[in-house]
Amino acid sequence: MPSKKARMILLSVLILIALLFFGSILLEDGLFREKIGVVEISGVITESKDIVEDIVRFKEDESIRGVILRINSPGGSVGPSQEIFSEVKKLREKKKVYVSMGSVCASGGYYIATAGEKIFAMPATITGSIGVIMEHMVVEDLFKKLGVQSNALKSGQFKDAGSPFRKMREEERVYFQQILDSIHGQFVKTVSVERRLPLETVRTLADGKVFTGVKAKELKLIDRIGTFYDVVDEMKLAMN
Repeated sequence: MPSKKARMILLSVLILIALLFFGSILLEDGLFREKIGVVEISGVITESKDIVEDIVRFKEDESIRGVILRINSPGGSVGPSQEIFSEVKKLREKKKVYVSMGSVCASGGYYIATAGEKIFAMPATITGSIGVIMEHMVVEDLFKKLGVQSNALKSGQFKDAGSPFRKMREEERVYFQQILDSIHGQFVKTVSVERRLPLETVRTLADGKVFTGVKAKELKLIDRIGTFYDVVDEMKLAMN
């Protein structure tokens, strides 16, 4: 039976052979010469810090020539989505940025995707949902049944606007609708500019509806139908 030292030497030789083997495959694929970074955006978007850090790191890494955003998200909060979009735009000024959509890339996810130079999706990918929503739950009647009262002291008319402890007043409804309309207008304008589509065309699509990847391509909301690895191959070609 080989000694412990002999086994260690044999293991080292095998590891070296494996590294040489896999290294030759990477060189053949050109990945040593043309590195591609991948930023994954998954689930509901509630914060942007980690994603933005990845984007900035790839932007500053001179060995990275292209970045793929892999998005599988139904959307989320407006602020984080806009922050990620903004950083992707900065990244696109220095490097190629393509987008690969997963099973769903809608609302805030689609907002971010528009910052990519090219957008790929699968035929059944759910995308679009160009719209903004704010939900307001009211527990006033439940509290009445429980014999519970809520009293609020405030310094301004709208300081407790949206309180769940009472029904929304009409002036508050108008106030919130103006905010939603403003954010919706920003979304529509962004899609129009980034996808090079007439503003009126985007407005007709911006009613909150979702589309399959096939329909989104027909509407020019995306560029290609393809898998993640199709995106990788296309980026390699573009970088050669």
